[in-house]
Amino acid sequence: MTDKSPKKIAFIHYHLKTGGVTSCLKRQVEALQNDCDVCVITGELSKNDFPAKTILIPELAYSADYHRPFKVEDVAAAVFRAIESHFDGPCDIVHVHNPILAKNKKFLEILKALQKKGIRLFLQIHDFAEDGRPQSYFVDDYPADCHYSVLNSRDYRILLKSGLKKQGLHQIFNTVYLSDHPAPESNGGAYVVYPIRAIRRKNIGEAILLSLFFRDSETLVITLPPNSSADIKSYENWKAFVYEYQLKVEFDRGLNHSFETIMASARYLLTTSITEGFGFSFLEPWLFDKLVWGRKLDDICTDFEANGVCFDHMYTAIKVPVDWFELNEFYKKWKRTIQNTAKLFDLKIENDQIQNTFAFLTADGTIDFGLLDEEFQKQVIDGLLRHNTHSHDLLSLNPFLADIGRVANEKELIKTNRIAVTQNYSLAQYRQKLLSTYAQVKATSIQQSIDKNTLLAEFFDLKKFSLLKWGDYGA
Repeated sequence: MTDKSPKKIAFIHYHLKTGGVTSCLKRQVEALQNDCDVCVITGELSKNDFPAKTILIPELAYSADYHRPFKVEDVAAAVFRAIESHFDGPCDIVHVHNPILAKNKKFLEILKALQKKGIRLFLQIHDFAEDGRPQSYFVDDYPADCHYSVLNSRDYRILLKSGLKKQGLHQIFNTVYLSDHPAPESNGGAYVVYPIRAIRRKNIGEAILLSLFFRDSETLVITLPPNSSADIKSYENWKAFVYEYQLKVEFDRGLNHSFETIMASARYLLTTSITEGFGFSFLEPWLFDKLVWGRKLDDICTDFEANGVCFDHMYTAIKVPVDWFELNEFYKKWKRTIQNTAKLFDLKIENDQIQNTFAFLTADGTIDFGLLDEEFQKQVIDGLLRHNTHSHDLLSLNPFLADIGRVANEKELIKTNRIAVTQNYSLAQYRQKLLSTYAQVKATSIQQSIDKNTLLAEFFDLKKFSLLKWGDYGA
């Protein structure tokens, strides 16, 4: 590092509770610990040890968790004092995680007040409200004249189109944990494992559908339950469905078995998610010498493929006949959800656009299973279980179902992908990327702003409008 390189970095996040953003923040602190003086300012502390000085300012927490009234200027002043106290003066950069989700209703005002105090903001976006989270949408303009960062090339392209400049927009891909220990040896391969917390967008119904076509009658294992009420309701209903039909699916195995043990028991790993911010599930299994099979998300996997990770064996959609479920009822629900969601964003969607898009999605008499919600997915699976001809029909539409978990060059593919992940997503490379990005942020004053209407239009794509992502459960 040169003398002009940023050495004093303050992080801000709503909380340090266990989760994806907190894990990312923790890895950044670990990557920087030998190069920078860092502190983390948060609204809720971690219950576990955190590898940096943490400073509690409760008003930064989620609005749902902090109910006392406060003045924005007072909170900005408290943040400013915390920085001055820790660093014995100003810091170089304030790195803020997930700032444009309205989890704290006054968060944007706080950030803008910090800018007025001369704070140099670097805003890292993990999630967009415009991407399926209308309840977390800020009506206010997002902070201008500061640097932004995203996790993938899709979001990078969208923000460039929405008004940000290349000099003020950065890509920082996440890093994976590289264990010092060898991958555990398989102990039988009796399971196909979907190693996730089963929120709705993970598309559990599709994993259950795939289990009906497992070649060796393996048990599908879904490792962890969700946390939110809507996700829990969906999850419990899937458990009841599996029990009613006596399907070979095991839930909650991650609650009483270690991750390493579960990975060792897996014949291969499965993913059926319909949307991701980064996509760890496409990278981590290779480090355990396990094949990843399932739904490929082109928007996310393009970045990984550019770094040498191959997903040619995966599919991008499962076609199901539209007469296998109540099509008219689905259309009504799909249209109603589009209209209700558009209102939350103050967005106008014409009926003709909705009708034409639906006609396009069902033009050949089929629709992608991932666009259906739980109600209609269950109708499809019920038909598969009740009608002998349905399995043959589905295989005709989706020939890859005959080869679930099978690739011709499995050992070679696993080895190649493991090397690619290890070489491109290590902590050492993460450190270099962070330091070089911070140097650019410090050296480059930027004038830019996000056009929110363009941003929303980019994410609100009716051709990809899945009720698992946009519809409240039971809507």
